[in-house]
Amino acid sequence: MRYGTQHADVATAELDTALRGGPFHVALRAAITARGLPLQRVQHHLSRYGVKVGVTSLSYWQQGARRPQRPESLRAVRALEEILQLPDESLIRLLAEAEERPDPERPTRRSYRSLVEASSVLERFLAELESPLDGGLHTIGHHERVRIGAHRELLGRESQHIVRAHKDGVDRYMAIHHGDPGCSPERTAVRALENCRTGRVRWHRDTGVLVAELLFDTRLRAGDTYLFRYAFEDGTAGTSSEYVRGFDFAGGQYALQVHFAENALPVRCHRFTQHSAAAPRSGRQELPLSGRHRSVHLVEQRVRSGIMGIGWDWE
Repeated sequence: MRYGTQHADVATAELDTALRGGPFHVALRAAITARGLPLQRVQHHLSRYGVKVGVTSLSYWQQGARRPQRPESLRAVRALEEILQLPDESLIRLLAEAEERPDPERPTRRSYRSLVEASSVLERFLAELESPLDGGLHTIGHHERVRIGAHRELLGRESQHIVRAHKDGVDRYMAIHHGDPGCSPERTAVRALENCRTGRVRWHRDTGVLVAELLFDTRLRAGDTYLFRYAFEDGTAGTSSEYVRGFDFAGGQYALQVHFAENALPVRCHRFTQHSAAAPRSGRQELPLSGRHRSVHLVEQRVRSGIMGIGWDWE
């Protein structure tokens, strides 16, 4: 009995270590070992969740020979977190980190850690500015135009917003800009273009987060709609490889257009979605680059909470 207890303690310690540092397949294997479940039993539990995964696939996942990527496989990973009594999104987070490109010669997408840190900074800024998360507004439509410069940098972006107030007295909107890694948010300019003016501005150097208060020309009543335009002029970071937009709430139509300089065109572009910062990316779809206008775009008729964006490869 003493050996069995020591063995269980070792397995639990290995699991705790793997969940903190990964990689995904090591954590999955450690979790299955710690719970003492054969793969056939794990498969049986998954079937009770309505998820079909073969024993061979489970074996490949815990060996690191393959990673779950399809929607059904990602459902299985979330179910495994419950079956193996793991913290929510612990395996999903490790899976997302495993998908980050390790090649230092290529621009990398934002890591899970950087997104979490930026979210924490944003929450602090909104609290300082006494603004609720949704600001008392529902988005009806949002058209965003991003410009990539001749040196492959994020030059800036312009937004046209149409919103509807869901309570009386709303007279402002908190615009958020998250610059590329290495940017200087203190050098980023905020421009109020139509039906608004710039109020207080907060920025955080380490995360590249900037929050700008846009003051409306009127105080809205519940049910009133409002249209306004604003822009951020950036150009302070290095090579850009994607533009990402997060949505805390489901909402109206969203259109994103990325425009490239004539002498700096990517070789391919694609759209993607992400359930959360911790989740792997899915919904990848190649996007055609308009030769004459040097742009790509996506349109979502009704956005859902999560993350959406366009990425591109330079070579």
